[in-house]
Amino acid sequence: MKMPSPPLPSPLSGARRRWRAALRRRLAPVSNRASEALARGLDLLVSLTLLLLLSPLLMARALLSWHQAGRVLNGQTRVGRFQVPFRQWSFAGEGRWRGLAVWLNVLTGEMALVGPRPLPPEEAATIPAQDLVRFSVRPGLVSAFGVRSRVGIAHERESAMDREQVYQQGLRGDVGLATRAVLAGVLGGQRPREIPPRLNLFGIELTNTTMAEAVDWILGQAAEDGKVQVAFVNPDCLNIAWRDTDYRQVLLNAERVLPDGIGIHLGGRILGQALRANVNGTDLFPLLCAGAAERALPIYLLGARPGIAAAAAAAMCQRVPELRVAGTRDGYFSAAEEPQIIADINRSGARILLVAFGVPRQDLWISRWRAHLDPAVCMGVGGLFDFYSGRIPRAPIWMRELGLEWVYRLLQEPGRMWRRYVIGNPLFLFRVWRQSRQPHRLTLPQVKQPPADD
Repeated sequence: MKMPSPPLPSPLSGARRRWRAALRRRLAPVSNRASEALARGLDLLVSLTLLLLLSPLLMARALLSWHQAGRVLNGQTRVGRFQVPFRQWSFAGEGRWRGLAVWLNVLTGEMALVGPRPLPPEEAATIPAQDLVRFSVRPGLVSAFGVRSRVGIAHERESAMDREQVYQQGLRGDVGLATRAVLAGVLGGQRPREIPPRLNLFGIELTNTTMAEAVDWILGQAAEDGKVQVAFVNPDCLNIAWRDTDYRQVLLNAERVLPDGIGIHLGGRILGQALRANVNGTDLFPLLCAGAAERALPIYLLGARPGIAAAAAAAMCQRVPELRVAGTRDGYFSAAEEPQIIADINRSGARILLVAFGVPRQDLWISRWRAHLDPAVCMGVGGLFDFYSGRIPRAPIWMRELGLEWVYRLLQEPGRMWRRYVIGNPLFLFRVWRQSRQPHRLTLPQVKQPPADD
């Protein structure tokens, strides 16, 4: 049967589309000016309202500053819009509420509620040319970098994040970011003053490091002749380690245990200690691949369902064309196949082995075979390949900024994740709270001695 021919496009349809596109181009400057005017109006409204409502407190703070320092305000030079310097105000002297004077900068238009962080001149001079667009808008009290820093996910270069924020800026986005900043501040509470080099949870030491430092350390180890094991732990991992002494021993023996997830961040706060960053494997992977490509260090992906590791490798090679993927293999194999898999990994010449079997199997497997594996760095990465293969989407950035990525995962797979998050997260926080109250009386399962090498 002959299929009917599709209707021919109207002769006017092409002209209509071109007319609409031309109209949008003509109206874009007007729309941008209107959006900027609305944002400036909101800045004025909020700053005036706060200054009026807080006027008794501001007067008391001004009198205290005059009494302490003989002046009311201090000003620090900052680089503003169009790279014009201005003075960012704070109350002189010591004590609380000194930062409230910055609302004068918002009132006068030197700063906005939302925008890139105001930079001192010496720091502004180091901004790369491709990121100078950050100076096309007013610096703000709230920035994307600042919000993400509060939950430890500010892993990109700050100026690059500022550039992204400027290109995506709009009244709706600004209000959303400001709301998330308020919620992050309320939920996070006051930042602990102590930032230890290691965070001890249930006797397991987590390296308190930044994402950049962690990547540099892994790449440095991959270029050496030694053999190290890297583990990522979240609250679920530590709950498993609480009852699984074999897994616990692996974590104690690992050269690096890295903090993964908002739960570890909250656990540190309960102990009065600040986590420098959420060093999760999902965010670390592209940075590690970029560094491995730059240093010509091949990687091997082992684990997940059939085809997933290969898809993740292909996606990353498209993102980092210079990356050398020495091989991939799914995680479905028998014990009898393990020697052959070890031989394949060693023949590949990989310097970094990423294993995605899930916790605790992946870490136990690495520990068991580490002496027989040639890659200098072996690390368990959980469900990382699922995200980069596209099988499972990640939470949107606004949920990650609020520390709610776990909610997104729970909604994706409630049948599999409800016990981990609904029961496991509160249980973990209770155990941390008990550790903070009785750090010397916290009882843990006895740890077995490590098995002798084969």
